[in-house]
Amino acid sequence: MTSPEGVRLSKLMSERGICSRREADAFIEQGLVFVDGQRISELGTRVDPGCQIHLAQQAQKQQQQRVTILLNKPIGYVSGQPEPGYKPAVMLIRPETQWHDIGGPTFNPGMLKGLAPAGRLDIDSTGLLILTQDGRIAKQLIGDDSEVDKEYLVRVEGQLTERGFNLLNHGLELDGRKLRPAQVSWQNEDQLKFVLREGRKRQIRRMCELVGLHVVGLKRVRIGQVRLGELPMGQWRTLLPNEQF
Repeated sequence: MTSPEGVRLSKLMSERGICSRREADAFIEQGLVFVDGQRISELGTRVDPGCQIHLAQQAQKQQQQRVTILLNKPIGYVSGQPEPGYKPAVMLIRPETQWHDIGGPTFNPGMLKGLAPAGRLDIDSTGLLILTQDGRIAKQLIGDDSEVDKEYLVRVEGQLTERGFNLLNHGLELDGRKLRPAQVSWQNEDQLKFVLREGRKRQIRRMCELVGLHVVGLKRVRIGQVRLGELPMGQWRTLLPNEQF
């Protein structure tokens, strides 16, 4: 039930992973949200934290129609806001760059509406970038509290001591904040594998600098249970119904 002393309904819906706050507000305005069986249509409504929340079938259908896209981002494209002289990665989402080898819906212009990157990938890095219209997926992948790990293959130059290797796994700080534990291992003599559960700006490159290494190539190959696989550079596909992060 509604409660003046409770929590904002949109905040609670986001915390429960029902949708993003922005989506929650849109659904509330449309009268598509029910709290303990009562239709809520007023923005800012506060509710009991233990209440039951239900989306109308129309809202559920809207969510099912939202697409999530996997892109193999090349160097030279920015994942978010474009920088001077560079293009945003979303410009690669075109009919002629779609990869059809494993199926999925064919490109239509509606896929671009509200499509936004769920996380960053540096301009000089390549690999798996997720763009989505679905606030639930964005919340799952973005933020310090995300439990979805990301895997990177990193080519490096320089000498790595045993102490430096241990620090990469746990013990480094960036911007005065301790990093969460990582899983770092050697793939071959010049390539490391990083598995992280956070994404500070240029994190891996800065971590390597702190232990005397220089990154010469960085590629993200997995986010959660979703792998880049054989997706060609510069091409994209949709997240399949049987894929989950």
